[in-house]
Amino acid sequence: MQDDLQRGYYLRFSAIEAYRRKVWTILTRDFFSRWIPASSTVLDLGCGWGEFINQIAAATKHGMDLNPQSREKLSKDVQFHEHDCSTRWPIADGSLDVVFTSNFFEHLFTKDALRSTLTHAWNALKPGGRIICLGPNIRHLGGHYWDFWDHHLALTEESLAEGLELTGFEIKKKIGRFLPYTMSQGSNPPLWMVSLYLKLPLAWRFKGKQFLVIAERTRQGSRDAGAPAH
Repeated sequence: MQDDLQRGYYLRFSAIEAYRRKVWTILTRDFFSRWIPASSTVLDLGCGWGEFINQIAAATKHGMDLNPQSREKLSKDVQFHEHDCSTRWPIADGSLDVVFTSNFFEHLFTKDALRSTLTHAWNALKPGGRIICLGPNIRHLGGHYWDFWDHHLALTEESLAEGLELTGFEIKKKIGRFLPYTMSQGSNPPLWMVSLYLKLPLAWRFKGKQFLVIAERTRQGSRDAGAPAH
């Protein structure tokens, strides 16, 4: 499985690694930084080659992925956890300010695995901590959603938001059309267009194929993976 992860990521992104890094520099600077104070402790869930976590300004950084190759791609200030996110996390409960995840949940095999992952995120976050979720929206992609071998879960902003609420999160922002899709298939606009796009929400309605859902943990306590919220 790890060999597939490494090979798949290499085939998909190695030719555009430098471009992706520049795009994520813009995304973190011009958009995501407003949701992530520089004093935060942040986990990049499904961190890949560190496109997000290497760029974001944060006091403490963690990356979690099953791909062992991630370790060599992450900056020295990122603590890497080679770990199955659907099992108990090697991160202390109530220690994170932000969990960020991009284009990851669709790679989980089942909704049970996703629910367990959301529960572990809830436990690891401080009360008031937030989870920021970016991913392909099957509502706006249709059959193209399945063009990748390792896509298993079909999600929209509504289904993910409901799963987050069932876990105990409070939804703070829900956008069905946010970023376009996808760099791995040759859609690589000039970098100035990326920055401009983020400033034009009207354009999202026409070009956006990925959702953005942001939610907060609002209560004390911890949860067992799979346990219903009350």
